[in-house]
Amino acid sequence: VQLQASGGGLVQAGDSLRLSCAASGRTSVEYGLMAWFRQAPGKEREFVAAYRWGTRSTYHADSVKGRFSISRDNADHTVYLQLNSLKPEDTAVYYCAARRGFSVGYYASEQYAYWGQGTQVTVSS
Repeated sequence: VQLQASGGGLVQAGDSLRLSCAASGRTSVEYGLMAWFRQAPGKEREFVAAYRWGTRSTYHADSVKGRFSISRDNADHTVYLQLNSLKPEDTAVYYCAARRGFSVGYYASEQYAYWGQGTQVTVSS
């Protein structure tokens, strides 16, 4: 499975962005999870949101609930992360990740076997 993340950029506080993560290759990941994590300079990688393919369930970190939303394109193996009301503290490299099968530890980066290259999101105040 190959993951291609895109959509990052430089925006002002309060603006919106939509990140995309396209999966290709052996997409049996469709039976599992796709997720977004982020890593700010000097900080550990943290969970942002996850999409469970089979049940269409979504999971969001408390820090982004109400502002970010993960969704899926039904026609394609693409997951989106809509980022609204962006804050300077949202500045980070955003990574998409995938795994086959569900895991109750969906918020833990070590649960994911496949990773995209990351896309930079910078929010100025």
